[in-house]
Amino acid sequence: MKSHVKVAAAAVAAAGLLAAAGCSSSSSGSGSSGGVVKLSMLTGFTGPDGPSYQALVSQFNASHPNIKVTMDIQPWDAIGQKLPAEWATGQGPDLATPNFDPGVIFNYIKTNSVLPLDSSVGAGDTQINSSAFPSSVTKAFTVNGKLYAVPANLATVALYYNKTMFTAAGITDPPKTSDEFVADVKKLTLGGANPTQYGISLADHQTIEMWPILQWMNGGDIVGPDGCATVNSAASVQALSTWANLVQNEHVSPVGQTGADADTLFSAKKAAMELNGPWAADGFRKAGIDLGIVPVPVGSAGPVTLASTVPLMVAKNTKHKTEALEFLSWWTGKTAQASFSKISGYPPARSDVTVSDPNTAVFAQALPTARLYLAGLPTSSQIDTDVYTPLLGQLTRGADPQKSADSAAKAINQLTGCKS
Repeated sequence: MKSHVKVAAAAVAAAGLLAAAGCSSSSSGSGSSGGVVKLSMLTGFTGPDGPSYQALVSQFNASHPNIKVTMDIQPWDAIGQKLPAEWATGQGPDLATPNFDPGVIFNYIKTNSVLPLDSSVGAGDTQINSSAFPSSVTKAFTVNGKLYAVPANLATVALYYNKTMFTAAGITDPPKTSDEFVADVKKLTLGGANPTQYGISLADHQTIEMWPILQWMNGGDIVGPDGCATVNSAASVQALSTWANLVQNEHVSPVGQTGADADTLFSAKKAAMELNGPWAADGFRKAGIDLGIVPVPVGSAGPVTLASTVPLMVAKNTKHKTEALEFLSWWTGKTAQASFSKISGYPPARSDVTVSDPNTAVFAQALPTARLYLAGLPTSSQIDTDVYTPLLGQLTRGADPQKSADSAAKAINQLTGCKS
């Protein structure tokens, strides 16, 4: 998937549209030959999980002799630079995963570039059963009552821990509650102000979202359902203050890590815990870590974690609407999702598919209480890059939690248009 790398969703600039209009002439890779409809699918799955997606596409092609899907894999930032202009001008691939940020769908809806999927939604085997997706995912992909995307994948974040370090510290079980979590993080931090071992490896930028989980555990959030900021609520500030103090003053994690930094630290056996998704497990095991994977500890607000999903969409001007929708129906069906989960280690995108692998089951079991980051907000990318990520950097470097959160809330409300 993304290996902890975050790329801002690309904006559709007028200059970019004009440039693309001048150089694009046809839909890349789509067409028909000898009665076989060819569909092009652009994705950013460049990581080690890429072959899992290709295997699923191959299964579809083998079972649908009249349709051939070709997957074009490019870096996320390259997709973000060219796809908005291509789709807005009727060019480009039939299907695409525009970005790993679900909020990017608003960019394409605004330019009338993507096909609403409602004509294929239903409970039949050849339909897109959106009711089988976690409700948070269906809600994020539905705008003005229309479904515009399906999950290309679905993941949750769990707690990874180094069993050897836990044993050495005399900790027999991984933390189950937020209080145990904090206590273990402290106990597993060795070396004082210059740690030789960190209790946890936390990242605050260019990463999957770790800090919102810490807020959610305590009943806090960043933005409420009404679009108004809640990052400065008592519960949010308490959580942010607690963990910023742990990082800055108790040195439980290095300050200012990227996601790649956090992964490297844990992989090098310099940190005892990390919050991560299913894509990281194989790499950590190959690094020689005696790895444990358990649910995120439960805080005062009950079980919660982060859900991560990549939207898979159809171009509004595809010449093969029927076949593209057939592909999405198959991709999100029970058989395909069970197969994909088995070969990738990701939980299935449906709640009605049983998972047998115990490690995958940890991620699947969290789906009912998992939440998407800043879901349903057209300005989610701006809130993340311009407000929330800078806030974390300020807090872990000693800024006043309440004042900083109040300032962030004001900026968020300006972006969302909240008047309260």
